[in-house]
Amino acid sequence: MASKARAVAGKAGKAAKAFMGSGLVKAQLVIMEPPARSGAGPGARLATVQFQFNPGKLALSKSVEWRRKPARMAGQAALPEFVGSGPRSLSVDVFLDATAGHDNSVEERVEQLMIACVPTKASLRKKKPASPWVRFEWGTAKSVSFDGVLSSLSVDYSLFDVDGKPLRATCSLAIEEAGAGTPGQNPTSGSREARRTHQVVAGDSLAQLAWREYGDATAWRVIAEANDIDDPMVLVPGTELLVPGVAGETGEDR
Repeated sequence: MASKARAVAGKAGKAAKAFMGSGLVKAQLVIMEPPARSGAGPGARLATVQFQFNPGKLALSKSVEWRRKPARMAGQAALPEFVGSGPRSLSVDVFLDATAGHDNSVEERVEQLMIACVPTKASLRKKKPASPWVRFEWGTAKSVSFDGVLSSLSVDYSLFDVDGKPLRATCSLAIEEAGAGTPGQNPTSGSREARRTHQVVAGDSLAQLAWREYGDATAWRVIAEANDIDDPMVLVPGTELLVPGVAGETGEDR
């Protein structure tokens, strides 16, 4: 019995090591300059807020508007006429904790999120005030990763240090889709143009980025070619990568 228990424990330990070795992909919020003009994509990256803890749930919604004419006969319903669809909306809670170090990291992250609620300096200089665009990213998730604006942000502080410094907080974000994305385009067809830039963070891979941008992980070679990358397994955090688009896409600073 003892030997059997040791064998089971050994297998469990190996499984745990394999799981830890696979690497946990952290969710993050990318904050970008607003488009330079109407119809363009978001501009340069302003900040990346990496979540301490991955969210336990995400709420995605999209509205559709229909128009109906009153039915003349009782018991009948007129056929609805499609008017249009609203933007996607994503709600996510971000949990922040600084009890381990008793530092200012909670307030610093909250301030980073607040940046997305006010006009950027560049837009103010152009006398066209606009808040940054944001994009929620979490591994290969596609349906919840889209360019948008922060429509609401609320912060619930739940624990404080002896000097009043916040040590724990839950930030509730609501992201509303902006612009018109074209998912599933084939980046290998047609001429290529730089669509946007991506700043490498720990855990990134070209295949992951290709899946997020094109819906095709095998398109990583396009990104590698555009950035003269010989070894796709070696990505240095902080490096800015050009993400090619396809001919026909409009926009600046993509």
